[in-house]
Amino acid sequence: MSARDMLLVASEQMTDTNVEGMARPLISPETETVERDDLVPLYRVVLLDDNDHTYDYVIEMLQKIFIFSLDQAYRHAEEVDRCGRTIVITCELPAAEFARDQIHAYGPDWRLERSKGAMSAEIERA
Repeated sequence: MSARDMLLVASEQMTDTNVEGMARPLISPETETVERDDLVPLYRVVLLDDNDHTYDYVIEMLQKIFIFSLDQAYRHAEEVDRCGRTIVITCELPAAEFARDQIHAYGPDWRLERSKGAMSAEIERA
């Protein structure tokens, strides 16, 4: 048997054929299937809108904390203004808590006299 024939036989043993005649890979016995429930849960950090912070503040904060580009930060500023909230990051809980705390610690917007503190952010399960 030639090397080409051996490859064809091996390929036929590794695939199954579905109704349309397309080859479908089989799961090798050594392959472990991981269910979504077995994975570490993810959380979203949600920045909430208010009237005490300017677009410039939001953009500056997102660029410094999350290293967003100007364009990314501006899109989030628009979304939080338009929708009342924007998801800034999705990650594991310790990182989400740290990100939320960084937002809360950023301080008031010096551009607005009425700004007395940082923006609000919350964590929700992804």
